[in-house]
Amino acid sequence: MLAGLPTWVPDAALHYLAHTEAGLPIRELARKSGCHPSTVLRQIRRYETRRDDPLIDAVLRKLGARVTKKSPTAALKHKKDVDPMRLAIKDQGPDATTLTRDARRILRRLCETGAVLAVAVDMEKAVVVRDGVTGSSTRTAVVDRKVAEAMALQEWISADVSGRITRYKITAAGRTALAEMMEGEDQEATGMAEAPAEFADQHRVWGERTVRDNETGQPRKVRYNLAESPLTALARRRDKDGAVFLTDDLVSAGERLREDFELAQMGPRVAQNWDRFLTAGGRGSFAMDSGIGNGPERARGRVAHALKDLGPGLSDVVLRCCCYLEGLEAAEKKLGWSARSGKIVLRIALMRLKQHYDETTGPGGGLIG
Repeated sequence: MLAGLPTWVPDAALHYLAHTEAGLPIRELARKSGCHPSTVLRQIRRYETRRDDPLIDAVLRKLGARVTKKSPTAALKHKKDVDPMRLAIKDQGPDATTLTRDARRILRRLCETGAVLAVAVDMEKAVVVRDGVTGSSTRTAVVDRKVAEAMALQEWISADVSGRITRYKITAAGRTALAEMMEGEDQEATGMAEAPAEFADQHRVWGERTVRDNETGQPRKVRYNLAESPLTALARRRDKDGAVFLTDDLVSAGERLREDFELAQMGPRVAQNWDRFLTAGGRGSFAMDSGIGNGPERARGRVAHALKDLGPGLSDVVLRCCCYLEGLEAAEKKLGWSARSGKIVLRIALMRLKQHYDETTGPGGGLIG
C-alpha cells in the first residue's frame, strides 16, 4: 500500500486527493497507476459528485486538510522514482484492524430487515436502528463516526435518506466485504486451543434466495442471515387480542444485551467463556475480566452483571436466543422444556432484563458500547 496513507483508502480516492489537494496532473497519476488518464479523470469526477454525501465529504476534508501540498516537479526533482502519492497524513482515522472489527459488527446488523445506519450532523457516533412492527425504531448498535466515514468511502454503505439525519443502507459491495470478513474471522479462529462454543457461529450462517426487484421487475439474488434473532420473529407475532407478543421496549432490552455481547467477544476465545452461565456449566465461575483477549472490559462486565441478575433459567434462554441467536425450538430441546414454552419464558426473561437495565442505568440507558 502507498506509504503515508491509511490502508483502507481506495485507489480512486487517492487519485482524487492527489489531484485536488497535491495538484498532481492526471497524466502523471495515470502513469504511476498503470491505467489510462480517462480512467483517472472519471474517478476524480465521481468522487467530486460523491461529496454530496456528508460522510464522504467529511472524510475527504479530513484527509485533504492533512495532505502535504507539494509541486509535482519539486517532488520529482530530488528523487525520480519518488511516488507522488506518498502524502503525509497525521489523523488517519481508524486503523485497518479497528475498521475491520467494527465494520464486521455494523454490516452484520445492517443486513437485518429494516435496519439503517443513522448519522446526525455534528454527532461523534452513528447509530444502527431497525424499524419495528409498530412503527417505532429499535437501536441495535453504535459505532464511531470516523468508522462510518471509512465505510462510506469504501462504498460499503450508501445514503438512502439525506437531511439533518442521514440514513445509510448496506450495499452489494458491503455484503461482499462482510462475507470476506467472516471468512477471515473463521480462519483466525482455526487452530485455537479451546474448542469453539457450539452456538458461537450461529450468526455466521448465511443463505441466498431469489426475489423480484420492485423497480425493474427482474429476479435478483439476495443474501440473508439464517440465524436472525428470534426476537425479530416474535416481535411480529400477536396474541389472541391482537396485541404484539413482544413490545418494543422488550426487544430493545434484548438487542442491548446482544450488542454488549458482540462487543465483549472482540478478543479471542471470549465467546466460549459465556457458556459457564448456562445451567449445564459451572455457573458463577466466570470472571468479568479473565485476561483473555482484548475485548472491551466494560461490555463483558455489563453482560456478566445482567446474566447473574437474571439467574438460572432466564439467563439460559436470553443467552441462547438473544446472544447466540439459537432458535426457540432448539433452545427448548437443549433445556428440556416442553414445546412452545420457550417463547413464554423468553418474554419473562426480557421483562426481567428490562427491569435490570431500568434499575442500573435508567430507561433507555446510555449509548451502546
